[in-house]
Amino acid sequence: MCKNRWTEAEVERSLHLEVTMCIARNVAIFICVSGLASLPAAASNLVTGNGFGFAVVSPSTSKVTCFYAHPYSFTQPDPKDPLSEGIPTANFIKSVSWNDGGAEGASAEYEEDSNVIHARNRAGEGLFFMPFGLARTAFILSWEPAEAKTSRGALSVEWNWPVTSQKVVSMLGTEVRILKFDGIQESLLLIPLDRQQAEPVTKQQSLSGARAWALLSLENDGELESALRDFIHWRAGLTPRALAKREITEMEHWRVKPAVHFTGEKERHLWRQSEVMLRMAQSREPNRPGRYNNGFIVAALPNAAWFMTWVRDMAYAAIALARMGHQQEARAALLAYFNARPTGKMRIQTNGVDYQISVVRYFGDGSEEPFFTNEGAINIEFDDWGLALWVLGEYMRQYDDPTLLATPSYRGAVYKSARDYVVKPLLANMEKHDHGLIVATDTSIWEEHQKDKKHFAFSTAAAIMGLRDFAEVARREGDEATRTDLLQKVSLLERGFDAAFIRDGKLRGTLEEGVKNDIDGALLAIINFGLVTDPAVVHDTVQRMDLLKVSSGGYRRVRSTYTDPAIYEYWYERQEFVFVDFSLAEVYRRMGRNDEAAAILKRIVDKSAADHNIVPEMYVALPCKLFPGNLGDPTGAIPMVGYGAGAYILDLLQRATWSDGHRS
Repeated sequence: MCKNRWTEAEVERSLHLEVTMCIARNVAIFICVSGLASLPAAASNLVTGNGFGFAVVSPSTSKVTCFYAHPYSFTQPDPKDPLSEGIPTANFIKSVSWNDGGAEGASAEYEEDSNVIHARNRAGEGLFFMPFGLARTAFILSWEPAEAKTSRGALSVEWNWPVTSQKVVSMLGTEVRILKFDGIQESLLLIPLDRQQAEPVTKQQSLSGARAWALLSLENDGELESALRDFIHWRAGLTPRALAKREITEMEHWRVKPAVHFTGEKERHLWRQSEVMLRMAQSREPNRPGRYNNGFIVAALPNAAWFMTWVRDMAYAAIALARMGHQQEARAALLAYFNARPTGKMRIQTNGVDYQISVVRYFGDGSEEPFFTNEGAINIEFDDWGLALWVLGEYMRQYDDPTLLATPSYRGAVYKSARDYVVKPLLANMEKHDHGLIVATDTSIWEEHQKDKKHFAFSTAAAIMGLRDFAEVARREGDEATRTDLLQKVSLLERGFDAAFIRDGKLRGTLEEGVKNDIDGALLAIINFGLVTDPAVVHDTVQRMDLLKVSSGGYRRVRSTYTDPAIYEYWYERQEFVFVDFSLAEVYRRMGRNDEAAAILKRIVDKSAADHNIVPEMYVALPCKLFPGNLGDPTGAIPMVGYGAGAYILDLLQRATWSDGHRS
């Protein structure tokens, strides 16, 4: 989805930040022009993470290019620039590589569809991973030179920040190094994992003394001994290769048995890697005063621009985890919604009603972020509230977990918090329409500019689905008054939806007339929610999807009305959006058009298999400097999580439930 609205000047600013942030892989200074020659697409970077941080490896160079101290891109609001994306998360590394030889023959891949990355080049091979068994920001890296006995090379590091001090400490029978950096609060603990080599060690080349290291981020000096003790216990004396093997084994124990039939090995591998992507994307940082982000799921993994938490993307990721059978992770995501704070910042725009679920996204510390970078404006997305209720209802259907509803959260027990600070605010932001109700104007699923807010079909559909689910939750809690009221409201919303968004036999994206949303990729999701079942309306919607078909072979979100090529959306809204492709495949199955659904899915699976089993945000439909590559190459945010890995898993699960007897 379009996560930001950048001017040309802001794109230049983002490029400058990339030097230290390693963010926005595809962002470049632009004005794209028609007829620009296609540029070759590089293989997507590979990410490893464990819920406490991320590290990135480049397949084209076999180098480590990033190591983030936290599992999100911005830690908290910036008091000096309240409309910015916030204070960047510390990224320690610009480059780590073996300095004997170049990148000839460089490659990297995930080992057995896990979070362990195996890199190779002419100089040797390396293993890189962040272990789930160690509840810290810990990165294991090792290198075995091709000529181990004769090689005079060493690990060479280029830090992202100047090293201000290096201290060698002997503790718990281990000699370690502690690095502090200019401009970074966190320090870095370096633990050698093999015998020290006779290589000169300096502050800027602290990794030259060994071929394998554990790098642990420390938020304060008081963590040193406990962090080292935790690491020694976790390591249990194993070699780096044995640690990687154990990590893969433990990942296999974490997996759940797929409730789907795969048509081939490509589907199976993509399922397994997508399962791991969802796990890596979820924060396991414990909540504490000033930081309440445990359970958050980022929209994309680095170096994608969107490795931060959106309510909407997280909803799709959480639903995928719940339906797969990962109850613990789905539960943690739900609790994250209800523990996040502070929220309710936009009460002036929500009829003065306080609320718990953010109207857009969150900073890394769990506080609500309702702004888009440097626009000087906010977004209000009421569909977020309906989607959060959908996650709650789906979780309760899957797991029958009444203890969740009684679990204390920021604003009281989860049930009361959902009722009083999600349901009630949603009901307070509805309008009468033709003897029914619809959700008030907002910016909705595709995040329009606030000045362009409209009555979106998707927001009302999300409200119907979420409130209907919560009515069942209320029944379980014995809250009959709430259940009765909600069922009445749902009936009015259904009446209002039909009047506002189904006009002249056509399902439309907005109440307001306009070519941009007359046919809208979000309409497919509404059909898949089961809210539009009239075969004629469904058929017409699918037929009009031809208006969104692009030259790469799939579909974009809307018919963009931007005409100025200096505007980001001009190019963004002309690319193929993978979430829309998945949505159309699901609608095809509902119609019994299984061959067409299979063709869409196969195309995405084949493309992902060719790119390390990574599902991207988009495919190139209009090559340009901002979205370079050949027609059909992956682009945008890569790897995408909720709208990528999650959407793929949900599509396969939906395929498993549909047969000839389940058609709309």
